Amino acid sequence: MNKEDYFSPILFVRPSFCYAMRALADTGHQGRHPPITMTRDAVSDNLIEIHDLDYSFGARKIYKGLNLTIRRGLVTAFMGPSGTGKTTLLRLITRQLVPDRGVILVNGVDIATLSLTELYRMRQRFGMLFQNGALLTDISVFENVAFPLREHTRLTNRLIRHVVLTKLHAVGLRGAADMMPAQLSGGMARRVALARAMVMDPDFLIYDEPFVGLDPISMGVIVRLVRRMNDALGISSIIVSHDVQEISTVADCSYLISDGKVAASGSPDELNKASSELVRQFMHGMADGPVAFHYNAPDYEEQLLGRDVE
Repeated sequence: MNKEDYFSPILFVRPSFCYAMRALADTGHQGRHPPITMTRDAVSDNLIEIHDLDYSFGARKIYKGLNLTIRRGLVTAFMGPSGTGKTTLLRLITRQLVPDRGVILVNGVDIATLSLTELYRMRQRFGMLFQNGALLTDISVFENVAFPLREHTRLTNRLIRHVVLTKLHAVGLRGAADMMPAQLSGGMARRVALARAMVMDPDFLIYDEPFVGLDPISMGVIVRLVRRMNDALGISSIIVSHDVQEISTVADCSYLISDGKVAASGSPDELNKASSELVRQFMHGMADGPVAFHYNAPDYEEQLLGRDVE
């Protein structure tokens, strides 16, 4: 397969799952849950809106009045120094965590008002690529990708095979369907996890540190897959990453989060040209700047000499 075929939008067409669901309807089968309505807000281009968000972990304030908007159809990146709560923000958006204050709207709906059934239905519209892939180690590549279909639908084995092989083909790993996760390289495992994330044909894909631990070739493949899938499928993507160079090639809009708020936002080019010392330190990897090397601690001399100990 040449490069043009490998990244052809034909490989990413979404009707595979829709076709399967229509086939089920024709044969009288029912899914485990009510059908998911895939309608889009005709008024707003905003997919997700966060207003005045506060969240604390114990005594530590993670977010203090956070405000941001994720536009429909774009690749949006969350960046920032380690420990600023970027992955925590993903958990808040999917309501795995509940904020102390503020509102999170998904397609114009306040997720805090959803019942448990409605919440599960909403989550089926999200595809999630976890850090390090998070494949189930005791089942094959094929069964890892098939897992969401077996859990949330009653598709026949023939239809599941059709959908799974289509998604594996899209990430270049149809030939690895019978392999076990332990037999995969890091880049291959990440691509299998990506196939699993999109097997339900979600409206939006979430990537949590998708580039960590990958060699340059694997990283380049993942970067291009993220961009091509977003554009070919007409979906929206959210990426959490520290990799400034890769984010600069794939993201339409980036948010730099620091000290519980949005420190800066804009296109990667706009952030690279920003005058803020914090933004410059992060975007250019500078050792000296507003983000200190040392974590908050008592006075060094006093602690060494034990004077702070009764």
